[in-house]
Amino acid sequence: MPINHNPTFRQRQLARTLRELRTKAGLTHADAAKVLGSAESKVGRIENAQSGIRLPDLRALMDAYNVTDPTTRAAIEKLSRESRQKGWWSRYVNVVDPAYAAYAAVEWDASELYNVQTNLVPGLLQTPEYTEALIRLQVPEATQDHVNGQVDVRRERKSILTRDNPLQLWVIIAENVLYHQVGSREVMNTQLESLIADSRKQNIELQVLPREDPMNACLFGPFVIMSFPTSAETDVVCTESPTSTLFYEEAADVETYTTLFRRLNMAAANVSKSRALIQNALHEMEQGR
Repeated sequence: MPINHNPTFRQRQLARTLRELRTKAGLTHADAAKVLGSAESKVGRIENAQSGIRLPDLRALMDAYNVTDPTTRAAIEKLSRESRQKGWWSRYVNVVDPAYAAYAAVEWDASELYNVQTNLVPGLLQTPEYTEALIRLQVPEATQDHVNGQVDVRRERKSILTRDNPLQLWVIIAENVLYHQVGSREVMNTQLESLIADSRKQNIELQVLPREDPMNACLFGPFVIMSFPTSAETDVVCTESPTSTLFYEEAADVETYTTLFRRLNMAAANVSKSRALIQNALHEMEQGR
């Protein structure tokens, strides 16, 4: 199988599961390679989510790893099948870079998402006009086709909030976000009105961290914590910079960000007061201040 340089979350989950099962069984890469009649490098690629695995090979490994429970075997086989499915983001292979596609894949699998934003309205809450203005600021040379593609991708991502099992979204934004003008005043008016409407939705909790709160000193940058439907799967933290997107899955790293989110959650204004802060920013924008 070709090497996969952009594994989805399910592919990484399958790879981690197989690695943990092999270790629990006390087997080495060499032992697993003998089961498959392959080179050790193939096992390494499978366990690093760089390569998929065929069903006969998967079943052979589960036999070797003493996975006998029918329910467990069925769940692993289901995970393997789902890891090969292409998500909506695959339609935009020529529009978004691999890191963005990887993020969209992980986000789509999440059931809960905790987002802290320090400078911009979070992507899942952006209006199309705000997204377009943002893209034009970030990529001045962007063609209209590129801009349209980015807006379409953002719209697809937002459907996670209205699907049959909608994402539960917790957002904390710094108050300065409300005053960072992206695009025209009309664009910002529409965006702020949209935030007020979103804050009333049952699956969205939106808080604003007031500008005068000391916790602003802890805002080192935006980050996202994602949780997933199966209790066996660990939370994932994502941070990004202009040049890279990083995922953290180690328990200690996740706990660090989770603790920070809890502190910010306690410091930020509650939902109703946050809505009032957004309303104030909207009023100032309408007054042309």
